[in-house]
Amino acid sequence: MSGFVETGRSVVRRALERVGRGWSKMQERRPLSCDLLESDDAYLVVFDAPGVRGEDLKVTFLDHTVEVELDRFRDFYDGYEMLFPGRGVSLSGSAELPRDANVTPQGANATLTRNGTLQVEIPKKDDGRDVAVVEEDEEADPDAEADPAADA
Repeated sequence: MSGFVETGRSVVRRALERVGRGWSKMQERRPLSCDLLESDDAYLVVFDAPGVRGEDLKVTFLDHTVEVELDRFRDFYDGYEMLFPGRGVSLSGSAELPRDANVTPQGANATLTRNGTLQVEIPKKDDGRDVAVVEEDEEADPDAEADPAADA
């Protein structure tokens, strides 16, 4: 009878492992969740990134889109066996800024917080400049007729 029980446990473990691997692959295909926020000076994109280290993270800004790719690793726990590997390890996501956003990637920064979020801040460009206004003199009125005697 113990052989029958052990066979049953083995079948259940293999089934759980397959289901878990399928679940983790599904998670890897879904984009990372994120929030897009705006202030007077910058845009802030906050991604969920639990279990990630800075060296396992890639952030790119291209054509008004913040793209994130991350790899995380499963820790091993002494005395425990993996039955259901359900967390995806290679995750990605993106957030598109508004098309009219006037931003500069040169001042952008990314912060990986202790609570498992990635905060990407992209500053707005401050290239609005005052335009000098010059008034024409009444004497230099372009609508005034030229004096033909002055050209002679």
